[in-house]
Amino acid sequence: MLYPTINELTKGQFNRYELSLATAKCARIVTDEYVQQREDAEHATAGGKDSDHPINTMIDKDLRDDKAVKTAIKRIHEGDYVIVRREAEETAPETAEDCE
Repeated sequence: MLYPTINELTKGQFNRYELSLATAKCARIVTDEYVQQREDAEHATAGGKDSDHPINTMIDKDLRDDKAVKTAIKRIHEGDYVIVRREAEETAPETAEDCE
């Protein structure tokens, strides 16, 4: 069984499609965080080849050890990321008169 369940993640407010979009966007943010931390760690160790700390110890454990989607789901469940539904702008469709 999956934990957390879809019902726990959506809280009855969002459908599965919206949850999958939000999870994908959060996973992209998590991946970007990992890349940034890795680049920072590489730059920190580039000056001296015999650095005291290996690169892996300079990167956040959650970002390093877990898949991005798993971390994103965990953050959505814990409330670190909030799913926000954008309402479509309510504009009247163009008519032939508006195009003249």
